[in-house]
Amino acid sequence: MSRRGWVLFVAMAVIWGVPYLLIKVAVEDFSPVVVVFLRCAIGAVLLVPWTLARGSLGAALRRHWRALLVFTVLEMTGPWLLLPWAEQSLSSSLTGLLVAAVPFVAAVAALLAGDDDRLSPVRVVGMVLGVVGIGALLGLDVGGAQLSAIVAVAFVVVGYAVAPIVISHRLPDVPGVTAASFALLFTALVYAPFAVPRLGDATHASGTAWLAVIGLGTVCTALALALFFALIREAGPQRALIITFVNPAVAVLLGVLLLDEPFTLGLAVGLPLVLLGCVLATRRSPARTRPAELGDVDAAVP
Repeated sequence: MSRRGWVLFVAMAVIWGVPYLLIKVAVEDFSPVVVVFLRCAIGAVLLVPWTLARGSLGAALRRHWRALLVFTVLEMTGPWLLLPWAEQSLSSSLTGLLVAAVPFVAAVAALLAGDDDRLSPVRVVGMVLGVVGIGALLGLDVGGAQLSAIVAVAFVVVGYAVAPIVISHRLPDVPGVTAASFALLFTALVYAPFAVPRLGDATHASGTAWLAVIGLGTVCTALALALFFALIREAGPQRALIITFVNPAVAVLLGVLLLDEPFTLGLAVGLPLVLLGCVLATRRSPARTRPAELGDVDAAVP
């Protein structure tokens, strides 16, 4: 990746590693559905006026409303409902390992979509190392796992893998902030009937919980989505999704630094593997050479 791509990649890895910590703080005083609703609503309040002022939201809806709706359901509306439901019976470690399959599914989806960015053996090794590193970081606890919950996470994985490809193929001329605005507004409206009746309990929430929710909506949602679109356009959907390897590592490190969680052997072994896997998995694939044709003088010259 380019230097700009690496800057965006590191920024996204950190920003989307923080929500694990903020959600853990927020759900102590808010129900999960209220956290999701407030997160989307805050992000929409920040981004929608900007896109309306620029006139880009209306134009995008007129031309690309179907693709925007597909992206929104795949990236946000579906996963943000399915993941909390699945984690009621799945451990966070097993969920993290399942979500780590996103880059593999994205590679298959990109192949089916006809992307030229082929998956080299080096990049495959990098993704495998990333998954092994996550396994060392989080461990593996399959106790109490239910098939329905695993299927739900599988749908999440497919959504996360396909959504960036929708952006690169169907919405290349739509600004990232515009697509993010629509996704946040639509998802907030979907969750509103379930969350609004519970907002009365929010009056008893602590200041720390409110700060966590505000951080989720501003930095981890509005800013993060804008950066994620920029990363997709800079590095491509496959490489952009390698951040799913780094996010759990960031979350574990934050737990050690801010929540006094222990620095384990798994962290010492897993973190270097995750970082090495990311370096290999984001390498630029060798350029394909055009086969020589009969009469192609330049190709025939040794």
